[in-house]
Amino acid sequence: MSIDAAFTSFPCLTTERLQLRQIRPSDAEELYAILSDEEAMKYYGHLPHRTLADTYELIDKIQERYAQRTAIRWGIAFKGQDRLIGTCGFHHPDTGFHCAETGYELDRAFWRQGIMREAMRAILRYGFEELGLHRIEAIIDIKNVASKQLLLKLGFTYEGVLRERYYLNGVFEDEHYFGLLRDEWRKLTLQ
Repeated sequence: MSIDAAFTSFPCLTTERLQLRQIRPSDAEELYAILSDEEAMKYYGHLPHRTLADTYELIDKIQERYAQRTAIRWGIAFKGQDRLIGTCGFHHPDTGFHCAETGYELDRAFWRQGIMREAMRAILRYGFEELGLHRIEAIIDIKNVASKQLLLKLGFTYEGVLRERYYLNGVFEDEHYFGLLRDEWRKLTLQ
């Protein structure tokens, strides 16, 4: 699949338990439940949503970024169900779409069940095999132990810290960088 095809018809992905699909305005209440949860948003890098209007605005931005070819974000649902339980995707691609950043969030009720690992494996496969990405990056708050463990299990390498690079809620925060190269991912998938 080419970049053109990926941004012409939204690519739906499936795994053993999950369907990854386009995020729609009808998902606003489920997405708001995640993004307004103080615990779920603790390390997110943005303040929790305060109103449903915040979430509708975000959904508009997700759709706009997809139309502009600057991001692709999947809604995560269980197969046979349509209820959104999380999202994951790629954003901030370089001009040649050789490198992109990934991000994700999941409804707290579904933490520690391997759901995000399953969803991320699907989008990593899509990113490397279909989009032809050479590198995928993740930037996290190092205090987010669950996210760090997820990235390491997926094969990412911790590459370093940019000290006090991000300003949120009156505080400068460090950004911790992880990266995964296509060749590293291929070796992992052959094991």
